[in-house]
Amino acid sequence: MLETFRLCWKVVEHHWMVYRKNLFANSSITISDPIFFTLAFGFGLGAYVQDVDGRSYLLFMAPGLAAGAALLTSFFECSYNTYFRLNFDGTFKAMLTSPIGISEIIFGELLWVALKGAFMTLIISFVLGIFGLIQWPFIWAVPLAGALVGVACGAIGLIATTRVKNIDQFQVVYSFLIAPIYFLSGMFFPIHAGQGWIFWLVQISPLYHGTRLVQSFLWQEDILKNSLMHFPALIVLTFGLGFFAYKGFKKKLQLI
Repeated sequence: MLETFRLCWKVVEHHWMVYRKNLFANSSITISDPIFFTLAFGFGLGAYVQDVDGRSYLLFMAPGLAAGAALLTSFFECSYNTYFRLNFDGTFKAMLTSPIGISEIIFGELLWVALKGAFMTLIISFVLGIFGLIQWPFIWAVPLAGALVGVACGAIGLIATTRVKNIDQFQVVYSFLIAPIYFLSGMFFPIHAGQGWIFWLVQISPLYHGTRLVQSFLWQEDILKNSLMHFPALIVLTFGLGFFAYKGFKKKLQLI
């Protein structure tokens, strides 16, 4: 078990060494997007929308931006970047000539996006805190939700990588799957049981559950209730998506 983890960590170390070479460029879009969403929607649209569930629109939207960062960073990492490592630069082929096996590669990929999801969610929360948009005491719990969202959405990226015929087809996945997950997450407007099919549809969205958790932590509201409701759902979705990602990507790696 320890040896498996050590080999998985080697995969993480490799990705970190590549990522840090262009750290600012690689992280800029994940950090800048929430800031500009805050300016455009929070200060812009928020001037016209005065009350959303008892809060200003800016305060309502802020926690969801932190959760959304985990979705974006993990999906793009496990789609475009993983596809490139698989088909172009020979990273996985080289790893398989070492003691690192197929399982360690897959778990290493998911561990990497778990760490990225946790880190990006925390960084965005700190940025929002500087603007005075969150409550600080439970910010330590935010990376837990970010890590789970990262693994679940990273798994979606891995599944997509096993299905697309070329790298351009990821645009279809983003347009018709990732974008709806992002915009129907409870980040931009509240989602309640009375909204019918939308409410039931988002129950299978990892970002919805992650958003509700981050909202609870950063609003300091119904933390126990929402943790008991949304953590189990998010864990089930994470393991379910992870299972299908593992099965599909294992077959891809066996063909190398």
